[in-house]
Amino acid sequence: MANTLTYLIPTLYEAIDVVSREITGLIPAVAHNASAERAALNESILVPVTPSNELYDITPGSTPGDNGDQTIGNVELKITKSKMSPVRWNGEEQLGFGNNGTYNVVLAQQFAQAMRALVNSVEADLAALYVGASRAYGTAGTTPFASTLGDAAQVRKILVDNGAPTTDLQLVLDTAAGANLRSLGNLTKANEAATDATLRRGVLLDLVGFAVRESAQIKSHTAGSSTGTVTVNNASNYAAGATSIAWDTATAAALKAGDVLTFGTDANKYVLSADNTATPLVLNAPGLIKGVNDNTTVAIGNGYTANLAFDRQAIQLVSRAPAMPEGGDAADGVEYVTDPVSGLTFQVCLYREYRRVKFEVGLAWGCKLIKPEHCAILLG
Repeated sequence: MANTLTYLIPTLYEAIDVVSREITGLIPAVAHNASAERAALNESILVPVTPSNELYDITPGSTPGDNGDQTIGNVELKITKSKMSPVRWNGEEQLGFGNNGTYNVVLAQQFAQAMRALVNSVEADLAALYVGASRAYGTAGTTPFASTLGDAAQVRKILVDNGAPTTDLQLVLDTAAGANLRSLGNLTKANEAATDATLRRGVLLDLVGFAVRESAQIKSHTAGSSTGTVTVNNASNYAAGATSIAWDTATAAALKAGDVLTFGTDANKYVLSADNTATPLVLNAPGLIKGVNDNTTVAIGNGYTANLAFDRQAIQLVSRAPAMPEGGDAADGVEYVTDPVSGLTFQVCLYREYRRVKFEVGLAWGCKLIKPEHCAILLG
């Protein structure tokens, strides 16, 4: 069957121009994983993760040493959502809008809103991955970049200390942090910034190796709580690298994934990986940077805004068109349009009903933070 949506291509691309200007900083900042694009909804795709290498002494001999085998790990990635946003018109409605020449204008706006809803949903799912970050920096409840650019340097230090690559670092902020950046003389003074891009056009310049972006979907975290003081419970103490920390003393604990924890006088801020009502606390990788002794007090941080710093490959996103049955369904036409900014490809289907037509704008996607060590939270 011929594609009956060809006549709508100009309208669709008018809509995509609007979507491209949305504040969607996370979608273009993360990695699109092509290996999962053919996966069915909720079908597991294993993304390989290589372990650290070991070093061996070089010993001359007739043959090389019997070593080099590795166990390659993996993390599971799934397409977990398949959504559509509908647009429907009947003949009388089209005739009424067509008489004054506004039908295509309104239709383009409807498509833009449908795509916007899908983009925002994907962006929100990516922002929610903050609970898997390794550590955090900053003061909860205080917007970063109030007076200097130093916050970017400190969150970069976390990633570098964890061994993250520095060739494709991303820093995605909420608009409050973005406003602070645009207020700093380091960026708005053309002689200091070597450009007037921030002053004249509001462009966020790269900082200390980060590509800086903004997102309207950055999450606000509400901290968990407990009755009494949480203390470490391990007579043998914990060494650096530990991720499972037994605790006692406190009662009625209701800690939440994403809570920021500190141990005693250690300034490092660790991120809790899962909701917790009973021992042990489980920290995201790479775990403790310093050893922790028995009976050390565990402080639970306040709620915060979860700005994200990460290496692009740490967060994987897969998106595709919603699957059609073999041979097609009742759609009279199907068209695909790709947003050049986010890289998302939307499927637009036309269904002819009794004296009306229905369009569906669809997308299927899934995302996961596969490398906690290469992601950190900049508290706001």
